[in-house]
Order: sequence, then structure tokens, then C-alpha cells
Amino acid sequence: METIGSLIIAKYNYWAVIFLLLIGLYAMIAKKNLVKKIIGMNIFQTAIILFYVSIGAKRGATIPIIVHGHGDSSHLAHAADYINPLPHVLMLTAIVVSVATLGVALALAMKIYFQYGTLEENEIQKKIMQSEPG
Repeated sequence: METIGSLIIAKYNYWAVIFLLLIGLYAMIAKKNLVKKIIGMNIFQTAIILFYVSIGAKRGATIPIIVHGHGDSSHLAHAADYINPLPHVLMLTAIVVSVATLGVALALAMKIYFQYGTLEENEIQKKIMQSEPG
């Protein structure tokens, strides 16, 4: 029977994902500075990417390239012998989307800073309320 300590050590990558998710979520919810919220969002996205790459890995498996030709029936390919490349390919797309999201969010933060002179959420809301007619 495995102890709790050995289970925690064996699944260290999932604990890292949980830790990063919590840091990112905390930064997005609790911080009032927009740049800190954006960095929290990026940490959250990175944790999700790490999770999907972790579940796509398999011990003792190899890359899904069949060396033998189509006519060679002496060696049958077994799916359990190969790593599933789909999570890795999807995460490459997610990385591109993450970088694009980060760039757009930082560009919006710059625009907000030039418009209101601050990146603090409370101060921006005060300035919006003061500028509204009525």
C-alpha cells in the first residue's frame, strides 16, 4: 500500500499545476493592478498547458512514427506503444493563442494607461464615474 507522501511525490507535476492555477486565479481576482491581473491570467494559461502536456506523456512509449512499411505485416503497431501527439499539438496552438492574448491585453493596458494615467482598477473606475455626465 502506497503512502500519501509517495503519492504526492509521484504526481508532482499535477501539484505544480494546482499551485500555478491557484496563483494565477488569486492574481486575477485579488489584485487591483491591470498588469498584475494580466500576468495572473498568463500564469493560469501556462498551468493549463502544463496540465495537458502532462496527461499526454506516457512512460515507456515512443513517438508515433511507424518504421516498418505498409506491406510488412510481420510487425503490427499497437496504439499502447505510442505517445498520443494530439494534446501536444493542441498545446502548441494554445501557446500561440496565449501569446496573442497577452499581447492584446498589454496593448489594451497601455491604451488604458494613456487614457486614464493609471492602471489601478479603483482609480480608473473613479475617473470613469467623474467623467460621466449627469
